[in-house]
Amino acid sequence: MAEVQTNTQSGELSQRFIEFVMMQAQNAALFLGQIPNPQTGQGEVNLELAKMFIDQLAMIQEKTRGNLTNEETAVLRNTLSNLQMAFVEVSQQSRGTAPAAEPQPAPAPVDEPAATASSSESGTAPAPPPGDTESRKKFTKSYGA
Repeated sequence: MAEVQTNTQSGELSQRFIEFVMMQAQNAALFLGQIPNPQTGQGEVNLELAKMFIDQLAMIQEKTRGNLTNEETAVLRNTLSNLQMAFVEVSQQSRGTAPAAEPQPAPAPVDEPAATASSSESGTAPAPPPGDTESRKKFTKSYGA
């Protein structure tokens, strides 16, 4: 009997987690102009707020690593990847540049090495040089801001 209750509670928690991720994604999409503002009916872009919601999802992904079901992991990873790509596209449009069809080399800031969305989709981080310890940051991210 306890196993049935545990499975039911686990399923409910999983559903709540996915709903939480979707709510955060919806907020990010709202500020990326992908969803019209319910008050004005117009799409509005606020990259700072969109970045905040995307960063929160990235934090949740990092803090829950290894503790999620396969479904939860896939939903979070795919949602985050889609939002990061949308952020890049919207930020490029707001600067007046069209999204690049071909990769253009750009120097990465020294304090924030660029991690492309494709590397975050694959879930791999660059291998640290031999001798590095856990005290060093494992990775940093940048998606166009």
